[in-house]
Amino acid sequence: MPAPAVAILLATYNGAVNLAEQLESFARQTYSPALILVSDDGSTDATHTILRDFSAAHPALPFTMLKGPQQGAAANFLSLLARCPSDIDMACFSDQDDVWLETKISRAVAALTDHGDSGTAPLLYCARTWECDMDLSNRRLSRLPRKPPGFCNALVQNIAAGNTIMLNRAALGMAREAATYTNEVAMHDWWIYQLMTGAGAQTIFDPEPVLLYRQHVGNLVGANRGGLATLRRLRHLFTGTFRTWNDVNIAALE
Repeated sequence: MPAPAVAILLATYNGAVNLAEQLESFARQTYSPALILVSDDGSTDATHTILRDFSAAHPALPFTMLKGPQQGAAANFLSLLARCPSDIDMACFSDQDDVWLETKISRAVAALTDHGDSGTAPLLYCARTWECDMDLSNRRLSRLPRKPPGFCNALVQNIAAGNTIMLNRAALGMAREAATYTNEVAMHDWWIYQLMTGAGAQTIFDPEPVLLYRQHVGNLVGANRGGLATLRRLRHLFTGTFRTWNDVNIAALE
């Protein structure tokens, strides 16, 4: 059986500060991607130059750049899903400022394969991360889910961090089709978790960390940890933000 063809779906927008580190972590993967598909949302910094330089330095890594919809990060990721080629077996998402551990792709492929993946039953893989500061210091493990994955759980929280998600062929096909009908979701990863669990897909949560996840003011939600995170969640709850996000996601599922 041939090795699954894996695509990395990378959304960028003015990410020059940390983008080179993110890209080089792709090149260090023990399992090489069949495609790096980039959608840029109109960057005005050095993002385009960094992407072109990386592609030129790594000709063995198939690299395609697309123009993003310029409607926010979630819409950009959904546009990547909708344009992911049909010959791809598995797809994973990437932020523009993390650093992947060398076995990130291989762990996900192995987990999906170990669950008897034939590509016909939808599977969603996600994992823990090393949460860290902007300089990658002060690392701490993200929390394990307290409740088993499922649609009821997905209505109240997201355990599938987008930068750790990998979808098998069946799940990718479902997400690709759904993404062609909407770009109005609150957060692409939460929406995918809801979509997959609502459709009966199995969620595989890897308890091992697979990347260094920078925490910064640009993270809409960020790490789910500590007093500040608790205050942030309470603020979202009492201001109706969580309900609004959930309503938007559910509307996109209909």
